[in-house]
Amino acid sequence: MLYRVIGVMSGSSLDGLDLAFVEIEELGGKWQYSLLKADCYPYPADWESKLSQAPKMAAVDFVKLDADYGRFIGDQINRFIQANQLEYKVGLIASHGHTVFHVPGSHSIQMGAGAAIAAKTALPVVSDLRALDVALGGQGAPIVPMGEKLLFSSHRYFLNIGGIANISFNGEAFYDAFDVCPANRVLNLLANTVGKEFDENGQLASVGRINEGLLDQLNAKEFYAQDYPKSLANEFGTEDILPLINSFAVDPADALATYVEHVAIQVAAAIERISQKRMVDPTREKLLVTGGGALNGYLVSRLEKHLSPYAMEIEVPDHATVQYKEALVMALLGVLRWREEETVIQTVTGASRPSVGGALWMGGD
Repeated sequence: MLYRVIGVMSGSSLDGLDLAFVEIEELGGKWQYSLLKADCYPYPADWESKLSQAPKMAAVDFVKLDADYGRFIGDQINRFIQANQLEYKVGLIASHGHTVFHVPGSHSIQMGAGAAIAAKTALPVVSDLRALDVALGGQGAPIVPMGEKLLFSSHRYFLNIGGIANISFNGEAFYDAFDVCPANRVLNLLANTVGKEFDENGQLASVGRINEGLLDQLNAKEFYAQDYPKSLANEFGTEDILPLINSFAVDPADALATYVEHVAIQVAAAIERISQKRMVDPTREKLLVTGGGALNGYLVSRLEKHLSPYAMEIEVPDHATVQYKEALVMALLGVLRWREEETVIQTVTGASRPSVGGALWMGGD
């Protein structure tokens, strides 16, 4: 059966709302997809402010914002449908929402009420994709590995560099995936200090100098020594990492250069951790890199440097896959939920059992 789905993703970097219209089907036990239309709608300044301030809101204001943001997402989906002439072609919407709280073992809240999206679009909506896994004792993250396993089965190593960088390894008898470190969320905030939305292609970082003292303290963070499964809250970047960087009072270009180096070092360390734990040799493997950070040429060059002992080939796919892989995976997870099939990999999240995650809202008549 062919499914026509819009996957919706809001990343922790707050760069905008990603929407991808995808055709997905399972043929002979293998999943195939066509990414037909995709776009990123930048957040208006007021919405960027609201979402960034959401963790500090009073409960009643938070609940109202959740509903308002759901209606906002619904409006953007309708805009996307109209702009791409997709009326009567979409059968399902899968919305990740915007992560506001993520406390592994306790709760993970993705803002953007699915009921409001369904009411606005008059289409079935899958939302709250992490909640059941967390209730079962899992991290609730990463959830993208299920999509990597089913849609990109020809690869074994995956790196997504979004607001948070995460790594995945598709072994023959196991699947490992975990959050590595904050990435674009911190890099973008550092670029903001000199009036830029982001450091395009790493131009500022490339002329900066690495502050070894700061780099040592970044790499000494306790999270990096922990074994996986593990995941990060957005606040680790904004409330722990950023204040540490600011305490050194370094030039913005130096701060960017140092933090890029930190990301590259932690990615290499993550691959080393997997290789030691699973006794696998990553030498001459391909690393598929997606997310906004894949377009940062300087960051990619530092990754190549730190992965050179393995002679790993960094593969940056086509622009659409780089930018919209997570929205594509959300579309697949929506289909799996619709079919009542498992949406997370239990060994990745550490949950007590596999689960069919996601709330389903029937928005049609």
